[in-house]
Amino acid sequence: MEFRASFCDPFQSRIIELGKINESEIINKFQSILWRDYLDRMSKANESEIYYSPSLEIENKANRHGLSISAVDDEKGGVTYYVFFKRPKLVKKFFGLVKTLDNDYLTESTDLTEDDVVQCLTALINNDLDYLERKIR
Repeated sequence: MEFRASFCDPFQSRIIELGKINESEIINKFQSILWRDYLDRMSKANESEIYYSPSLEIENKANRHGLSISAVDDEKGGVTYYVFFKRPKLVKKFFGLVKTLDNDYLTESTDLTEDDVVQCLTALINNDLDYLERKIR
């Protein structure tokens, strides 16, 4: 499968397109980001200097399923993650009478640990969409 990645640096106004990323590099890419450092720098910066929460997006180019992972401070001074699951999905409208394709259907899960995120990334890599549907609602 072919994946692409992008990164939102809180201090840069443009999203950084990382391009093609191999399956074997995805988890390492997530774990190598200095999430705590970004959050510490953000806590000391003026609001006008911050454009985004630090975020990594990984997308399966073949089926357009993707995860966006954002880091935030937790109550204990650690890092917790929000994970957004984007995918095409048929959604019901007008009391279920009409179904339409939403190409960017989005659900999220909050307060996830690093291990939770690694499990979600592993599911994306393995195309385990049932796991992602259950985990990220």
